Amino acid sequence: MEQLFGQLEKESAQFQQTSGLGCVSGCGKCCSYPHIEASPLEFLPWAFHLFLIGEAEQVLDTLNSNPRSNCFLFQPLSVEGHGHCGSYPYRGLICRLFGFGATRDKYGSLRLATCKIIREGQAENYKTVSEAIAQGLYVPVFTDYYMLLNQIDYQLGSKIVPVNKALKLALEEVLQYYSYRPLPDADIQCV
Repeated sequence: MEQLFGQLEKESAQFQQTSGLGCVSGCGKCCSYPHIEASPLEFLPWAFHLFLIGEAEQVLDTLNSNPRSNCFLFQPLSVEGHGHCGSYPYRGLICRLFGFGATRDKYGSLRLATCKIIREGQAENYKTVSEAIAQGLYVPVFTDYYMLLNQIDYQLGSKIVPVNKALKLALEEVLQYYSYRPLPDADIQCV
């Protein structure tokens, strides 16, 4: 997972630099959307991190009693959707791709998957980048990365559920795994 995320970070940084597109600082609007879906596999590094610092069970209990449908990791700063990820280094694949990745339409053409704030606030740049993508500018593609995710673990990677359920399943997977195995070396760091 860490290698996959590292590869995507490099590609996303290159795309951002080439495109000039960028998120508005402190926005968080996409994280406040209540219908984000993800796979449990993309949150295993987060769950493992919580396990290593002894917080996995407590966070799972909190998640189980959480009535919110928007992402549990989102830390709002205002009611307008401003905020940030409370666990940015361990954010999921969907979080890493949105805004700087593309999907394919029914004709197989790449379409930048980004928010209304970027599309409208950076309209001229967005249009230029969209045309460049159509002409072959490299952009990370959602399906390519999710296929790579599935190759790591098909069962956990292909299960797409609401984001908070994905977080719960990742925590449960890590807790179950270590319930019958020796504890990992405390010096292990996952990023």
